[in-house]
Amino acid sequence: MAKKNPPPKSLASLLAGGDRRSLGRVNAVITLLRNNGRLFPELLQFMWSDDPVVRMRAADAVEKISAAKHALLQPFKAELLGLAEETHQQEVQWHLALMLPRLRLTGTERQRAVAGLKGYLQSRSSIVKTFALQGLAEFAGRDEELRTEVLEIIMQASRNGTAAMKARARKLLASRPK
Repeated sequence: MAKKNPPPKSLASLLAGGDRRSLGRVNAVITLLRNNGRLFPELLQFMWSDDPVVRMRAADAVEKISAAKHALLQPFKAELLGLAEETHQQEVQWHLALMLPRLRLTGTERQRAVAGLKGYLQSRSSIVKTFALQGLAEFAGRDEELRTEVLEIIMQASRNGTAAMKARARKLLASRPK
């Protein structure tokens, strides 16, 4: 008799366990989603889990998957904008800072997203602040009215930010159109 493949583990079990210092089985989740994109909405819902480890890993997986497939996020833009405003978990914030610029937003929604990213610049987490700079730069790249203000924020970060912020600011300044 042929050996059957074991059933895939549930997303919840793949995201759970351990602590926030490890990625756990996020790569297994990403592989599973590559083969079954219909699970994406279920994965995204875990960003609101009661378990901070599950929230962090779900945000990591959603961010990595959406880097290649921006359109997956679009049906959830209202929820993601709301989460960006309400979450205080730094690991979720830094992933949202990278995801928000991937959304097609109205002017009002873009203003909300940009305001949220500016708020993230006050975080205690250097990673959150660094990814907020990246997100702001991506928004400014598509919004001429925002460019001058974001350029000033980036220049200030290049002088006064954390080491990670200074490095990212230098990279952003070097890559901007002259």
